[in-house]
Amino acid sequence: QIQLVESGGGLVQPGGSLRLSCEASGRAFTAYSMGWFRQAPGKEREFVAGISVNSGSVTTYADSVKGRFTISRDNAKNTVYLRMNSLESEDTAVYYCAARGGIRPSEDKYNYDSWGHGTQVTVSS
Repeated sequence: QIQLVESGGGLVQPGGSLRLSCEASGRAFTAYSMGWFRQAPGKEREFVAGISVNSGSVTTYADSVKGRFTISRDNAKNTVYLRMNSLESEDTAVYYCAARGGIRPSEDKYNYDSWGHGTQVTVSS
């Protein structure tokens, strides 16, 4: 089992940037594909971005964040990042990090085995 802890959330103005971090502990980090999801009040948890195992050569994004968000991983630090630029009020949500044993990331939350507790991102002026 892999444990995940997110950090880096906060309050930011529209158009601003944030970088979320997710540190993993436990079993071999490089063997896991990683994903970021988010959940706004009253809405379903939705896929944001994913990255493949090992070097993370494959990344995928939700259409709503393409061109604004970037997912990356640093295996030496057992950490996956989500860089968020040009933030909009619609990006306000709790952001969750997730891990799955598959080679490639998945957009389906039910394909992930481990979850962090989430970090709040609020975009507001």
